[in-house]
Amino acid sequence: MFKLGNIYYGFKLIEETEIKEIQSIARIFIHERTGAKLLHLKNDDDNKVFSIGFRTPPSDSTGVPHIIEHCVLSGSRKYTTKEPFMDMIKGSLQTFLNAMTFSDKTLYPIASRNEKDFFNLMDVYLDAVFYPKIYEIPEIFMQEGWHYEIFSEEEKIRYKGVVYNEMQGAYSSPERILGEAIGKSLYPDTCYQYSSGGNPDVIPELTYDDFLDFHRKFYHPSNSYIFLYGNGNIEKQLKHIDENYLSNFDKAQIDSTIKIQMPFSSRNEIIDYYPISSEESDENRSYLSLNFVLGKNTDPETYLMANIIGQLLVGLEAAPIKKALLDEGIGEDIFPITSGGFQPSFGIVAKNTSTDRKKQFEKIIFKTLTHLVENGIDRNLIEASINIVEYDLREASRFPTKGIIYNMLSLDSWLYDGDPLVHLQFDKTLNQLKSNIDTGYFENFIKEKMINNPHSSMVIIEPKKELGAEKQRALEEKLEEYKKSLSKEEINKLIESNRKLKRMQDTDDSEEAKATIPKLSLSDVELKAQPIPQEVIKEDKLTILNHNIFTSKIAYVDFYFDISMIDEELIPYINLLIGLLGKIDTEKRPYSELSNEIYIHTGGINFDVTCYDQKDNDSIYYPKLIVNAKAIGNNIIKMMDLISELITQSKIEDRKRIKELFQQMKSRIEMTIFDAGHTVAASRVSSYFSPSKKYIERLKGLDFYWFLSDILERFDKDSNEILANLNKVYKKAFNLNNLILSFTGDEDDFNMIKSSLDIVTEKLNKEEFKPIEYTFKEEKLNEGILSSANVQYVSKGYNFKKLGFNYSGSMKVLSTILSRDYLHNKIRAQGGAYGAGILLDTTGHIVTYSYRDPNLDKTIKVYDKMADYIDNLNISEEELTTYIIGTISQLDPATTPHMRGQIATNRYISGITQEDIQKTRDEVLATKLEDLKTFVPLIDKAMKEDYLCVLGNESMIRQNEKLFNKLVQLKK
Repeated sequence: MFKLGNIYYGFKLIEETEIKEIQSIARIFIHERTGAKLLHLKNDDDNKVFSIGFRTPPSDSTGVPHIIEHCVLSGSRKYTTKEPFMDMIKGSLQTFLNAMTFSDKTLYPIASRNEKDFFNLMDVYLDAVFYPKIYEIPEIFMQEGWHYEIFSEEEKIRYKGVVYNEMQGAYSSPERILGEAIGKSLYPDTCYQYSSGGNPDVIPELTYDDFLDFHRKFYHPSNSYIFLYGNGNIEKQLKHIDENYLSNFDKAQIDSTIKIQMPFSSRNEIIDYYPISSEESDENRSYLSLNFVLGKNTDPETYLMANIIGQLLVGLEAAPIKKALLDEGIGEDIFPITSGGFQPSFGIVAKNTSTDRKKQFEKIIFKTLTHLVENGIDRNLIEASINIVEYDLREASRFPTKGIIYNMLSLDSWLYDGDPLVHLQFDKTLNQLKSNIDTGYFENFIKEKMINNPHSSMVIIEPKKELGAEKQRALEEKLEEYKKSLSKEEINKLIESNRKLKRMQDTDDSEEAKATIPKLSLSDVELKAQPIPQEVIKEDKLTILNHNIFTSKIAYVDFYFDISMIDEELIPYINLLIGLLGKIDTEKRPYSELSNEIYIHTGGINFDVTCYDQKDNDSIYYPKLIVNAKAIGNNIIKMMDLISELITQSKIEDRKRIKELFQQMKSRIEMTIFDAGHTVAASRVSSYFSPSKKYIERLKGLDFYWFLSDILERFDKDSNEILANLNKVYKKAFNLNNLILSFTGDEDDFNMIKSSLDIVTEKLNKEEFKPIEYTFKEEKLNEGILSSANVQYVSKGYNFKKLGFNYSGSMKVLSTILSRDYLHNKIRAQGGAYGAGILLDTTGHIVTYSYRDPNLDKTIKVYDKMADYIDNLNISEEELTTYIIGTISQLDPATTPHMRGQIATNRYISGITQEDIQKTRDEVLATKLEDLKTFVPLIDKAMKEDYLCVLGNESMIRQNEKLFNKLVQLKK
């Protein structure tokens, strides 16, 4: 038993309380000697979490907090390899292992179900943050941050560095530039005016000495926030942290105070620019954002209201500001934008509009807000908005490692000297807000925090052709001038520092260094693959899959409709259709009322489309339209009723509304392309040789994006034909034949679902159909996809089964070695990209990818030498065991209850049995070095097929034009 006021291994217990919302006992400790703060959440979760965080407010945009986050994980006092972080990923059973830079804090969280692994990971992270090698090895800063790259006197000087290139990729996104500008506009006297990740234009101003000073100042126990979660032995954990680390330090006075921005007397305005390619139109491509500071995050009501008001005014389909702006044609997409930090803000963004609509944009917003205050807000809209936020809290944002989310929730008050438990004890605040629905509270909040709040800003982001090229020219001139300013001796000194870095990168870790990395053994690994409970019930044309899994009383229902009868030319219309459902009128009610009904009674009804490969053959695949829904208790019946209404009574006829939704759909795709560029390129290259991936590409890849762009171009002229095709797909797709219902939850809720199933099935199309055989031919397109991105996403791939090879579970170990060793070293550490990897699957796909990559042809050459690397691979049995354990962690990822139900369903559709899962696991565990060598001809032949796709910078792709069969504009 713990007692208040007692000291446990240097930690004084100052508070203990039960938090029913997250089924945990919370204990707050202070470390007597250093002042380090520690929060422990004790519960039954075996997925244990440790995190250490520091308050790290930046004083410029050099990205020093972000660069330090990378660098401290590159060698420490006890763990002396070049990258202990990567070494742990290779051979840990971790369920989460990462580090994160926020605008005012840096976090180092880990999670594992295995106690030995948990302590190993915790120790590596503690040693990394307190005793990094950065003071002894400046090359770490050069590699991870930035440096001048030059290897001969004749060469031009370039900037190189992992964070530098990562942020080049981040700043390819106009939404990133918008977010930065909002920070500058609302908090000009605080740390939030700066980019903690680093602005690529400013990163090279960071000196090595300033970098070290930042670490000296902030990375001290007195400035730390330690978090422990799960069913682990807390006394053992406290003892380890104190005896091995904190007891070595004394209390220090560290000024990491986060300054409050004093309120404005009038609205601020900022204009910034984002690059578009020379071929793109700049008409109606601006962003307008009206933003308000709402208060402080330490206040629980303000904290929740920032998200609730976002849903209420802009997020939901019934949101009045969104509707008013779209009705007036201001922007093709309207969405909310919120910021965290000490003083939360809420913004309303109009995307794809023109700057001359600014006054109208502002006028409509305030007119709508005033109307809401004077006439009252629809209580259903308020209730729906609160419900969305409540589900998010109760499901821990649907993140499989809940402890990570609880850590972040605690820090959203704790970091600002508030109560670390206030956002975890959310019931009281939610109940208070619910009781205020009819009191005028929400209207007064809008009046005070928005209408009468001068602490606000208008941010305008405009497109600028050739901005990227201009910046590139200016950078080249700057570097040329810099080189001219250097003496021959200084140039040679630079060359030598680059050679020294390259020698470090090329030199393998010594056996002594490798021995410092803690390791697990195969005896720590569970030999049996854990089955997911699944009961299969066949009923005439319907299959029911029941997953009896504890879900905290939330019932999850997924309907998988067979869409293999849809004509080939109508495939993209399936994705268009699901973008409409729930957002258009039905025969029973208008979409605004429908939206409220959905979120008042359920946790959401969502639609998706995909296809599942037969487990060992990508020529056989099963296209599915999926309806996901969730509800609690008696709302299950209402949920089933709403699903039926959506899939049988939607009215596809309102041309204006449908066009608005298509524009929004296009906008949302564009917002994700550069963040997921590696996925876009890998999916595209797979579609050249894989029938199932070609289907996916038509359904929701770049083919779909270009199809949608074309539909919008000709919508006004061809709307009759477009609506007719949508209706055709709508009537065919929701068919009872071959329908699969997947349920995840408890037995009582399953019985309720089963007894109410007729509500959905009775109105479905029951017409028999034959699957269409689509004719997708192999086609070596080898495209260079031209964009305004500052970096590349490079992918090569093929199907090894077409080359006569068979799948083996050992390929997963091969993938681990190539991704986390060879490709990481060559493409990230040496090449400066943010990431790289390779995928091999049971259907025969072998696909490589790079992420935010400054290179193009160099990366392709790295892929082409993978076979040589494996051919020459010489590793000990112990090293191979490490890779095997790291591979097992990928087979056993953290999952939510609903995810487990979905995984089991996906396996059922693909024909994957528990025996198949166990066979793969057995083959992983039995992998020998000679097994890996047998894959050399497979890799060699697959890469020699030379199927290639690159999404990236227009200028870089044009410089390498000879590599491609065709060049294609991303935005046509």
